[in-house]
Amino acid sequence: MAAAVGAVVRRLHAAAVQPPRLTKLALHAPKSVEVEFADGSSFHLSAEFLRVYSPAADSKIRSVRGEKVIFGRRHVGIMSAESVGNYGVRILFDDLHKTGIFTWDYLHHLGSNKFSLMRSYIRTLRKHGLSRDPQRRK
Repeated sequence: MAAAVGAVVRRLHAAAVQPPRLTKLALHAPKSVEVEFADGSSFHLSAEFLRVYSPAADSKIRSVRGEKVIFGRRHVGIMSAESVGNYGVRILFDDLHKTGIFTWDYLHHLGSNKFSLMRSYIRTLRKHGLSRDPQRRK
């Protein structure tokens, strides 16, 4: 009995730790990426959202009082996407950012937490007096 309970607990823990398998990735350039997973979840992730939460270090990040903040990306677009092995995708944005690899796990995390992450991003911009809109050229 104890062995059976242990096996069930291990399966539940593994299911909780591992996000579902990716079943579809569709690029809707220049505005968004659509991802679907084996558990039936699907997410439309905007170019701005993906750019802001790119997993790569980036020279276009502004450090404000020690906090890294990407701003002015409301109108960024996606130019292309290329598969990276069988675990992720590299997205080329029209601001020429292309170093981040979005793993399937990370895309699931972003989709599952899209609204709270976006709210947090907007709060951070406001806190530092920054905008989602690009700076006007003088």
